[in-house]
Amino acid sequence: MRIKENIKTNIFRGYDIRGIYPTELDEDTFYTIGLGFGTYIQKLGTHEAIVGHDNRLSSNSLYDALIEGITQTGVTVIKIGLVTTPMFYYAQIYLKKYAGMMVTASHNPKDDNGIKFSFDEKGNCKGQEIQDFMKFIQEGNFKYAKGRTTTFNIEPLYIELFKNNLHFGPRKLNVVIDPANGTTSIIAEKLYKLFPMNLTIINKESDGNFPNHHPDPCVESNMQQLKEKVLELKADIGIGFDGDGDRVGVITNKGEFLPTDKYMILIIRNLINKVENKTFLYDVKCSKSLSDEIEKLGGKGICYRTGNSYTKAKVREDNLPFGGELSGHVYFRDKWPGFDSGLYAGLRLLEIMSNNNKNLDEMLDGINKYYSTPEIKIESKDNIKFEVIEKIKKYVENKGYKYLDIDGVRVEFEDSWALIRCSNTGPNITLRFEAKDMKKLKELEKEYIDLVNKYNK
Repeated sequence: MRIKENIKTNIFRGYDIRGIYPTELDEDTFYTIGLGFGTYIQKLGTHEAIVGHDNRLSSNSLYDALIEGITQTGVTVIKIGLVTTPMFYYAQIYLKKYAGMMVTASHNPKDDNGIKFSFDEKGNCKGQEIQDFMKFIQEGNFKYAKGRTTTFNIEPLYIELFKNNLHFGPRKLNVVIDPANGTTSIIAEKLYKLFPMNLTIINKESDGNFPNHHPDPCVESNMQQLKEKVLELKADIGIGFDGDGDRVGVITNKGEFLPTDKYMILIIRNLINKVENKTFLYDVKCSKSLSDEIEKLGGKGICYRTGNSYTKAKVREDNLPFGGELSGHVYFRDKWPGFDSGLYAGLRLLEIMSNNNKNLDEMLDGINKYYSTPEIKIESKDNIKFEVIEKIKKYVENKGYKYLDIDGVRVEFEDSWALIRCSNTGPNITLRFEAKDMKKLKELEKEYIDLVNKYNK
C-alpha cells in the first residue's frame, strides 16, 4: 500500500466518509486514512481500535487496507469482520473500546463505500470533527510503529442482548422481513427466530450487488416487494432494513408504507407511561402529527437537526428514553443501550403487537391527519447553497413568521410547515412541506420552491 496524495475532499461528509469506489476512494485512500486515524487516536491517549465492515463488494479489500494503515502507527486493531453497524456499536460498548471504524456506505448505491468512525465514547464523528480529521490527514504527520491485530466475535453476545431484552406476549404474528440482501442478511433470521412468530424472509441472501432493490427502507418504492408479499400472505406486518442494518422501514397489514414518524408515535404511546422522563426527540423532517401526539399524551417534544450522528448524540446527552428521525434511525434508551438497530426497532414494534389484539392499521387510529410532500431536491452548488438558506431566513424574518433554524429553516404555522435545508450528503437543497389541507400545501410548496429558484444562482 502507498500513501494517497490529494485525497478527494468531497468524501469527507457531514456524518461520515463516503464516496464512489474506486474513483473517489480506493485501497490507498483507506490505507492513508488508517495512518491518520491511528496517529490521531494516539494523540488522544488511545492505543486500541475496533474495525468492522459491511457486505459491499469492495468492503473486504478496503477493510484490509484500513487495518494495515492503522496498525502501522502502533495501534492494536480488534478485528470484528463482517458485521452490521449496530453490531459494531455493541462491540464498542461491550469491550469499552470506543475508538473505531466501520467500513460501510449504509444505504447508498452498491458502488459506494465509506467509513463511520469515532474517536471516543461521544459516538460517531460529525461536522467539524470530520473536517478537522481531514486536515490532519492532509498534513501527513503520521506516526510509524509496529502494531498488531486481534479478533473478536460479537455475534453470540449480540444475540444474547436481544434474547434478554424483549418479552413477547401470547399473540403469534405473521411477519415478513426484507434484509434487502444487505448486511442484516447475516443475522436477521437468527434474531427473529428467537421470538414466537410465523416468519417469512425475502431477499435473505447476503449480496453486495443488492440485486432485488436498493437497500433503503425509508424510500417507499424500495418496499414494493415487501408490500406485495405482505398482501399475498395476509401478514400482520412487513419490516425492511437498510444496507448496514441501522435503519428500519415498516409496511402495514394493508400493504401501506408507514413513515418513521408514525412508527415513533406507536412506540411513544406504549412507552410514555413506563418512563420517568417523558421527553422525546424527533428531527425537523418529521410530521406535526408526531409533536401533536406527544403533546396529547402529556409529553414534551424536542425538534432537532437531521443526521444520525447528531440525533443519537442529543438523545444520549439529554438522557431521553427514545428519539429518532424520519430516515429510519431510532434510539431506545429505556432498556436498550441507545444505539440504532433496525432489527431491534422492528422487534420492539412486534413486541407491542404481540401483547394486544389490534392490527397495525387499528393501532394508528387517532393520529392527526396532515398532507405532506416527499423530500424535494433542487441542485445547488456547495459554495452557494448556504447563501440561499440565509436569504430565505431573512425573507422569513421580514415576513414575521415563526421559524426554527437548527437545521436550515423550518417555517412553522398553526396547521402547516415548510422546511428548506442544505443536504449534508451532496450539492442539493432539500425541501419538505406539510399542511392540514392540499390547498395550503400547494401554496407553501410554490412559495418556497420559487424562492429557492430565485436565490439559487
